[in-house]
Parts: sequence; structure tokens; C-alpha cells
Amino acid sequence: MSARTDSAESNTPKGRPRMRTRLTRLTTEQVLATALEIVDRESVDALSMRRLAQALDRDAMSVYRYAENKAALLDGVVELVLRELVIDPDAQDWTQELRLLAHRYRDLALAHPNVVPLLVTRPLATPLGLRPLGTLRPLEDFLELLIRAGFSPPIALRSYRLFFGFLQGHILDELQELIENPEESEDVLRLGLHRLPRSKFPRLRSLASELADYDGAQLLDEGLDVTIGGLETLFQTTTSATGT
Repeated sequence: MSARTDSAESNTPKGRPRMRTRLTRLTTEQVLATALEIVDRESVDALSMRRLAQALDRDAMSVYRYAENKAALLDGVVELVLRELVIDPDAQDWTQELRLLAHRYRDLALAHPNVVPLLVTRPLATPLGLRPLGTLRPLEDFLELLIRAGFSPPIALRSYRLFFGFLQGHILDELQELIENPEESEDVLRLGLHRLPRSKFPRLRSLASELADYDGAQLLDEGLDVTIGGLETLFQTTTSATGT
């Protein structure tokens, strides 16, 4: 979408000619990057067209040249983040590529935790063919990777749903593993579990050390062992049944 150069007149004493200050031309990339900064620093709820305009030092109406409403702005933020999620459809070992993909996704999520709910929920708000093209690239490349490896297209799509279902669930689970009092030496106090009645939550309280010793990367790898192992079994069963 094109944008014109904005300008503003500076205040000058009466009788003097007004000096016009020319503002640099914005790009959609700059607008979305600023929107992402607001979400990262504050929250999704903090992002509004007016708040974005203030951050860009523009009037609110000028922002609508780059996104017609907040929904479009959120879609743009998701697309901007997903551009960083690289899948190599030419990879020789599809299982290794899926492991690398999972860790890339986790790295993105930890870098942009406030965006994670958008990554999970924004696609639900828009039919597949109407979504920003950048948000569909991971799906296309994932399908290409598995189909080149020998998966049938329907099984490749099913595998995508199973894989990302696990991956998104893991990320949401990891992000909720918060420590209440990091300086406390006792795990029950660090996690705030002392607030729970001992008689009603004995299992949770007894697992305080395990809960406090959460290792997201290790658990991701353990989950990938199960998930990718299941996809390999699905692949082998399908190819055996078709005789390919």
C-alpha cells in the first residue's frame, strides 16, 4: 500500500514564516515492526491504532493506510513473526528438520511470548485462503517437506495438524511455568504452592521440586521423540497398506 510523505508545521512567533517539517515516508514493514514492539513490550491489549500512531509520531488516521483495522494489524504482526520460521522443504532427513523446526518455533515463542496467543488463535478468525500469505508459508513448506519424503498429501496434512498441535500445546504449557518468588530457596515457596491447602492439593505440593525444575528444551525433545515416532509409524503403516 502506498503512503505519502506526512508533514507538520512548527510553532513560530507571530509574523515569522512557518517552517514545514517533513516526516520520513513510512513503510508497512516499519508499521508492523512498531506494532510488534508494542505487543512485545506491553501486551496485545495495549496495541491500538491510536497507540501505534503515537509510537510512529503520526496522526491516528495515517495508520489506516497500512492496516484497515486492528484485526488486520494483528494478522500483520503474526505474519511478521512467522517470516522468521524457516522450514527447508529440500531437507534430506525430514525427522531432523522437524526437530529443528520445533526448536525454531520455541525460540520465536520465547522471544515474543505476548505474540504466542495470536499465533494460536488468529488463524481461527480467518478462512484459510483469506489469511496473509506469509502465515501460510510454514504450512506449504511443511507439506512439501513430507510429500517429498514420501508421505501422501492427506497424510502430510494430518501430520502437520498433529505436529503443530503438540508444538503449540508445549509452548503454551512452558510459558505458564512461572516462578512467584525466584529468591526463595524452598520450591514450595518459589512456586507459591504454600497458598494451596495441603489437604486438597497433596500431589501438587509433593511435586514442588519437579515443577520448579522445569526444562522446556528437554521436555520438547522428549515430546518430539513421541510425536515424530508416531508420524514415522503413521507413514510406515500408510505406505505398507498402499504397497508403496
